[in-house]
Amino acid sequence: MTTLAPNLSAPMALGAAMRTARRRMAASEVLAIAIDSFHVNRGQFLLTALGMVIGTASVILVVTIGLTGKQFILSEIEKIGTNEIELEYGGNGSAGSEGNNINGYLTREDERAVLAQLPDVQYSSPVAEMHDRIGMGGGVVKESLVLGVSPDYRFIRNLLVPAGRFFDDLDDSAHAKCAVVSETFARRRFGSTDDALLREIRIREVPFTIIGVFRQSVSDFGESEIADETILIPYSISRYITGTNEVKQIYFSMHSMSEVMSATSEIESIVHARHRPNSVYHAVNLTEVLDLAATIANIVTAVLVLVAAVTLTVGGVGIMNIMLATVRSRIREIGIRKALGATRLEIKRQFLCESLLISLSGGIVGSLAGLSLPLSVRLFTSIDLPINIWSVLIALLSAATIGILFGTMPASRAARLDPIDALKYE
Repeated sequence: MTTLAPNLSAPMALGAAMRTARRRMAASEVLAIAIDSFHVNRGQFLLTALGMVIGTASVILVVTIGLTGKQFILSEIEKIGTNEIELEYGGNGSAGSEGNNINGYLTREDERAVLAQLPDVQYSSPVAEMHDRIGMGGGVVKESLVLGVSPDYRFIRNLLVPAGRFFDDLDDSAHAKCAVVSETFARRRFGSTDDALLREIRIREVPFTIIGVFRQSVSDFGESEIADETILIPYSISRYITGTNEVKQIYFSMHSMSEVMSATSEIESIVHARHRPNSVYHAVNLTEVLDLAATIANIVTAVLVLVAAVTLTVGGVGIMNIMLATVRSRIREIGIRKALGATRLEIKRQFLCESLLISLSGGIVGSLAGLSLPLSVRLFTSIDLPINIWSVLIALLSAATIGILFGTMPASRAARLDPIDALKYE
């Protein structure tokens, strides 16, 4: 009895090793048969895989296009000023005689109070708005918008000065009678931007010398206080022309966009504490606009990806058709394999492997084709098209999933074939 137990354990171990080897051999044989079938029916499989090539390439290109559009939209909005906070008086106050500290309208003192309590503010500028009829030459007089602003206004609104210069702190402190006009105003009044420099215009009968011409760096879709024909003058001189310290808006610009949300509420609280309790102020920024634009861009990209996924589905239908035809043409082969001991699972695994091989090979080629366009653009041009590696992984995963899903029915049909009927099939 003591010597029999070891003798029994040896055959058991040998049997377990043989079963493991058989499973491994079966898996390798399944893959080998799938590859051999691919070589035999190369033309049919390549045409079938073409649908997956187009589908996966479409997914990657659609994601690239969506990301490019999103990047462009956000960059255009950022040019308007993502670090910018606009404070505006909303009403319910009056310009009485109780002093500026409780007056509902905004003043330069409100700006200074914010700067004193929020050191993270990088730029600030009041906006005093007025309108005046300006001579346009040839006896034509046209009403134009005049804004009294500080030198920081140029950086807050991201203004470009293609001709001349913008007024600086020295001009503002010296109450210099200088002006910077829009390109539209310069062309309509003087013919060109260069001809407008050092020319004189009269605002409220006060002569001003044009020292520069400006334009906005990006379209603001009509949301800015700047009109086509706008004249910018130093705030220090505009308050004497208007005879009041009241301003329409005060702009603030933070060092980074991460500070904008908290600073917005703080600015509103600081200014509200300086005025009547019933005064209403609106402090707004572009953070919500950016978030909304990003969300819309992501939704549009997702919809386009779903549309591109239809191409993958069409490719899956092609795989199912070719696999059904393959099963029909190899019925005798299936019968022989079953007669030699192949199980239903092995037959099913064989045809699923062939379906997966078609879909994955098409997915890999399609991914390379989809990446080639943005990579070529980035390599040969200065355009930096965004490439999302997740789109490649999703495309390959989708291709593999479709290969399995659409290959299941043909594989199941092959596995259910009766070996006797399959051997008699002509």
